[in-house]
Amino acid sequence: MTKEQRRQWTADRIPDLDGRVFVVTGANGGLGLATVRALVRRGGHVILAVRDVEKGRRAVTDATAGRRPGGVRPEVRRLDLADPDSVRAFADGVRADHDRLDVLVNNAGVMAVPRSLTPYGHESQFACNHLGHFALTGLLLDLLAAGRDPRVVTVSSVNHRKAGLGLDFDDLADERRYSPMGAYNRSKFANAVFGRELHRRLTEAGSPVRSLLAHPGYTATGLQMKSSSAAQRLLLGRVGNALLAQAPERGALPQLYAATEPGLAGGLFIGPSGKGELRGAPTEVELAPAAADPATGRRLWELSEEATGVRYAFPAPV
Repeated sequence: MTKEQRRQWTADRIPDLDGRVFVVTGANGGLGLATVRALVRRGGHVILAVRDVEKGRRAVTDATAGRRPGGVRPEVRRLDLADPDSVRAFADGVRADHDRLDVLVNNAGVMAVPRSLTPYGHESQFACNHLGHFALTGLLLDLLAAGRDPRVVTVSSVNHRKAGLGLDFDDLADERRYSPMGAYNRSKFANAVFGRELHRRLTEAGSPVRSLLAHPGYTATGLQMKSSSAAQRLLLGRVGNALLAQAPERGALPQLYAATEPGLAGGLFIGPSGKGELRGAPTEVELAPAAADPATGRRLWELSEEATGVRYAFPAPV
């Protein structure tokens, strides 16, 4: 597809998805719900992975308003990405009812919240945004390998480039330097590192599964209004959303493109094509060089295995 064709890409360009099975995390609002709506309208069977099941059921009612006649009704399953037991229970439930999975969209996230630790001692943004998705992907990888045109799409952020020196592997719980937005930026950096390292390992293992990354630019998802900082809620949430942000239906286009566009190679990073990658149609964008560093990828992978207890079922690269 040419650059000009990508600039014109909308959800109407998604091919027929009849028979394909998708998992979308964080699916009851914002980018996740916009993603579910688009997939359902093209005939996809979508599993909504949500922390609040009741909100998930309401989201299904919303998403199925445009469902084609005879289409498969979406499923709602509980998933708390900060709780390893919940991640395993979710994966076991999907495995019990499905013999394959075609696309996993690692979309869920929290943003700029006060510092807190999970019961396992992990900083909450790092746990939800990265560790939970690392574990979920590993636990579903065999189902993905049996899928049709299987992909993992991990949603990062343009803010991954603001993570400074990246990750302090000796202080992943952010005991020494915590700031709500700084921790968010580092968790999005971890998403970027994970997506690229997963691509490298899948490729070396000869797996049919492809790993892609996406980011939504500046999108009015509601996350901005949950910041612990009143100044950020005002600047990013009220002012920024009103003046600069695009709607979730537009912000979801990069991850929808990464999940559904035929013929995409693994390892791509898809974001908005406009100035500063804040808005616009999906296009290939650049990963921060530090996020593509193989040594950083290996180190994060090792620590993520230790933190989650999940080890992927393909040979580690030499």
